[in-house]
Amino acid sequence: MNRRNLLLGAFAALGLGGWYLTTPRPSGTAGAPDLALPGAANAQTSAGDIDISGIEEMVAGNPDAPVEIIEYASFTCPHCATFHAGPYKQLKADYIDTGKIRFVYREVYFDRFGLWASLVARCGGAERFFGITDLIYAGQSEWTRAGDPAAIVEELRKIGRLAGMDTETIEACLQDGDQAQTLVAWYQQNAEKDDIDSTPSFVINGTKYSNMAYSQMKQIIDEALES
Repeated sequence: MNRRNLLLGAFAALGLGGWYLTTPRPSGTAGAPDLALPGAANAQTSAGDIDISGIEEMVAGNPDAPVEIIEYASFTCPHCATFHAGPYKQLKADYIDTGKIRFVYREVYFDRFGLWASLVARCGGAERFFGITDLIYAGQSEWTRAGDPAAIVEELRKIGRLAGMDTETIEACLQDGDQAQTLVAWYQQNAEKDDIDSTPSFVINGTKYSNMAYSQMKQIIDEALES
């Protein structure tokens, strides 16, 4: 998706207070920006006005590794799901688990559904984040097509329960409107700083790359490790 859709998704997601999750309305195709959300979407609040210091970076691998890869991805992006089903597993085996790189995952919000998925993924804390992320991507074609927003939220709850969280914990995370708004501001600031205009995108030691074959990524990483 392009920069315009990235920004539209962010403005839509800003309308997702916890109260809205309890009163879902019919929607179009999962993954499409919803520009009619109430609440904070209409407020005169910019991303720069929100304190994002409390948002935790989700990091895997060696924190002191000489090579850092930041992935920008959306839970509703099919190309991101494809990356996590294949190339990411190779990246993890070759470089993350071996301590050769520091891997950072940063969420991009095209729509409210991706934001809800992020709230569930982060609900278990840093220790469970990547495992829940795997479950969300593995089931993407099912939960994004579950039906209306209420059905989509219920499928995400199921993923949370499958990851070992209780219903009360999951509900508290989904109802956290302040966290949702802060996450969107965090995403907007990151996307502007790193000039993110599509997903998945990768920032490898400060240089941005668009989606690529694993062989190409491996070559870039190996060259960075040798330099």
